[in-house]
Amino acid sequence: MNSRINKEVKVRRIGLIDYKTAWDEQERLFAGIVDQKLLNRTSPTEDQVPTPNYLLFCEHPPVYTLGTSGHAENLLVDEARLTTELGATFFKIRRGGDITFHGPGQLVGYPILDLDNFFTDIHRYMRLLEESIILTLADYGLRAGRIDGLTGVWLGYDSDTNPAAGPARKICAMGVKASRWVTMHGFALNVNTDLRYFDHIVPCGITDKAVTSLAAELGHDVPLDEVADHVQRHVAELFEMKIIEAQEETNKIKEVART
Repeated sequence: MNSRINKEVKVRRIGLIDYKTAWDEQERLFAGIVDQKLLNRTSPTEDQVPTPNYLLFCEHPPVYTLGTSGHAENLLVDEARLTTELGATFFKIRRGGDITFHGPGQLVGYPILDLDNFFTDIHRYMRLLEESIILTLADYGLRAGRIDGLTGVWLGYDSDTNPAAGPARKICAMGVKASRWVTMHGFALNVNTDLRYFDHIVPCGITDKAVTSLAAELGHDVPLDEVADHVQRHVAELFEMKIIEAQEETNKIKEVART
């Protein structure tokens, strides 16, 4: 086995944080992993350092983000109105996928992983992220699944095994970036999200399917930390991670966010 393989993942639960601050932190961690990988390639074996892995959990103030393959027309209001009427911001970002919304009550997860520590297969990576959400929803008695050709997690659709669960409705969006097998961005699970914000976009560029949340399906709010516990457990099991709670580093991010 490669002595540089590192399956430890530092988990940071940040809470509510400005989108740009979280994005900058992702970029910093991402660049650090890539730099270490490049350094390892030119270093003697005894001097090589295992690359770190991170999993950030947070929620954001209202914000719309558009991926590199997205279409600006899927934002149905102009940016000025977003600010003045909706109190939201807008970012074009380097990730897959189209437009989506982040806001309070939504659990956002940003895995920043060196896939050389796990497996080098982006398709498998995406399917395991989806599976961690499907298993989490099952913990709450909800049967979720995938739709062929559409990334994310859906209710009302589970291939051909669950045809009577109502119309297809998206509960978790996903969009990632990967370079040199290092990932960033991730998933957004609607837990207690105000779904009215989705009225101002064509979510993920999909016009014929609805959006839902865990609270809407259950009829009551659910603590985000509780949901994060379930997601973290399933991600760790599926990826065979060793979870490291990084509270000191989390506090530093929160301090940056306050300044």
